[in-house]
Amino acid sequence: MTTVNSNINRRRFIKVSTAAGGGLVLGFSFLASCKKPEQESLISEIELPKEWTEVNGYIKIGDNGVVTIMSPNPEIGQNIKTSMPMIVAEELDADWDKVIVEQAPLDTENFRRQVAGGSQSIRYSWNDLRTAGATAKTMLIAAAAARWDTDASTLSTSNGVITNESGEQLSYGELATEASKLEVPSDVEFKKPSDYTIIGNGKRNVDIKKIITGEPLFGLDTKVEGMVYASVLRPPSFGQKLDSYDDTVSRQVTGVSDVVQFGNKVAVIASSTWAAMKGKNALTAEWSEDTPLESTDFHNNQLNSILEGQDVVTRREDGDVDKAFKEADQIVERVYEAPFLPHNCMEPMNFIANVTDDKVECMGPIQTPQRTASRIASLLEREPEQVSIMLTRMGGGFGRRLYGDFALEAAEISDKIRKPVQVVFTRDDDMAAGIYRPASKYKIQASIKDGKITGYQLTEAAINSNMYGLIPNFFPAGAIDNYRVLTGNYSSNITTGAWRAPYTNFLGFAEQSFFDEVAEIINVDPVQLRIDLLEHAKSNAEDERMQWSPERMQGVVQLAAEKGNWGKEEEGVYKGFSAYYSHNTHVAEVADIVMEDGQPVVKKVVCAVDCGIVINPLGAKNQIEGGVVDGIGHAMYGDLEFDGGKPSSTNFDKFRLIRFREAPEVEVHFVENDLDPTGLGEPSLPPAGGAIANAIYRATKRRIYKQPFIKQEEILG
Repeated sequence: MTTVNSNINRRRFIKVSTAAGGGLVLGFSFLASCKKPEQESLISEIELPKEWTEVNGYIKIGDNGVVTIMSPNPEIGQNIKTSMPMIVAEELDADWDKVIVEQAPLDTENFRRQVAGGSQSIRYSWNDLRTAGATAKTMLIAAAAARWDTDASTLSTSNGVITNESGEQLSYGELATEASKLEVPSDVEFKKPSDYTIIGNGKRNVDIKKIITGEPLFGLDTKVEGMVYASVLRPPSFGQKLDSYDDTVSRQVTGVSDVVQFGNKVAVIASSTWAAMKGKNALTAEWSEDTPLESTDFHNNQLNSILEGQDVVTRREDGDVDKAFKEADQIVERVYEAPFLPHNCMEPMNFIANVTDDKVECMGPIQTPQRTASRIASLLEREPEQVSIMLTRMGGGFGRRLYGDFALEAAEISDKIRKPVQVVFTRDDDMAAGIYRPASKYKIQASIKDGKITGYQLTEAAINSNMYGLIPNFFPAGAIDNYRVLTGNYSSNITTGAWRAPYTNFLGFAEQSFFDEVAEIINVDPVQLRIDLLEHAKSNAEDERMQWSPERMQGVVQLAAEKGNWGKEEEGVYKGFSAYYSHNTHVAEVADIVMEDGQPVVKKVVCAVDCGIVINPLGAKNQIEGGVVDGIGHAMYGDLEFDGGKPSSTNFDKFRLIRFREAPEVEVHFVENDLDPTGLGEPSLPPAGGAIANAIYRATKRRIYKQPFIKQEEILG
């Protein structure tokens, strides 16, 4: 194993290869009207026990030694339904082939932060998951020690079996009932990473069979007894309000049972999604302008005004930027632009609600179940304990399912009709009435003195929320002594919010493209420029504002450069480099581009990642690959403009996504260390656009300053 940096707790790198994997429960009351999902294992058949014993909120053990483990957080494709139980099973010393995984509902008593967002699920739950497994193991050992009348320290555990010094064995199934009656220990010891047998070994997705065979699993698959369907007519433009509607024709559609207005919307209720959608399309409505109907040209003018210094706020200022600029030999200034982006989840928004006098039962794909339950309770003026939410697997989230507007719609409609109802968006609904990544622009300036960067200023202009305003302490903060960040925004009636890798998905491209260009201006290799900046940042490592590690970033920069053959000539291959820290993870990427028929084609991306302990290498590799491909695709093609308050694209006939044939090979190298794990769902996306843009420059000698790249016809035709 090659050493990358021995100063960080045995830091090594591992190139990930494909492997296999995994499965766990607690006796929760699911929705009374829903059939409890069948328990599933990673093996084709498993003999279910006759009796279960709950040991703690995460773990239930059968009398035959089978273990059920709850996966608490929402599953949006990041594979935590596999990796979270792996952590519990590791500390429990369970036999992974006898583990069943079950999705937990919203449960604020047993679990904390049941949220899928910010690549934080594993990071926030790491200690809780380990504690659950270690606590259960400690209690099982205590039960075995009592039965054998021996000291617990003389016993060992492996694969769900406890062994004493004489070689006698007891299975967890034989001890579960006794263990559950013991006092819960307040302090437990965790395993050393060197002793891991489950963590660090690739385990296949616990839902893979259902995913590939189409068995019910996602929100759209879910059915409850007596359920009807709702399709909702929403304002066609942002800034419009409903004046009146005519549902005469809608009510004549076969299967339509009702039409109800709620707020500024109209819901058509029917016995099928098709009937509900036909009924909605048959509605006629009159709309009037409530607030101005905005356009992309208008937004551009507003953002340009902000970049010129109107209504900006200083987020961070180190040293004397003005002095550095005044004394500079040269000032480099560039402006980078990005459009709105929809989320385009494969599974459109949907949610089920059943409102009765006594309770509000909900089910569906939601990234923020606790916050959504609270909002539903407030909307319906109910007590919080009256609202329950069962989680389903999501066909993508990317931030869109953080907001729960579709869940509130379902609850409000059900409250009016007093039936269980599933609200289902069409693709056009999803894109026309969505929550978008805000359009934004960055003006980046750097002062150059004696061939060195002496000052740096970034000004961000954004529609609605400032995506950079919350993180002015990321790289290059701390790496340049004279450093300033300014932000400003225009408040729009177009709904915006988090989009995969919020704050950094566009900033990563802008900053990394900028540093590449500066490196050329001062005649320094782009990788060396970053290494030099990171070396300087080490002197500020004790600054409490430093959220990233210069040493760990240097490690991935060097590893990516080595594995990506940076600096080595390859005939017909043009390379681009990028390195970025986001969502607590350090990533560096080298992109290879070739020219085919006069056009640059991305062939390969080599990615180096430092995310601490890698729980499931197979799932981790999938996350990195997905982030890279998503980052390339949206940087190259993603575009959404507005005219008269309406988006330019409401389906995939006009909105360009990356194609299968355009996805490059992605080679992933993880830095191996014993540091606590961080997230992987987002960090590989931000540097991807920069690596591609920098490679395109080397292939075409043309710089890219706007997304999507495809619209810059002089470069990409």
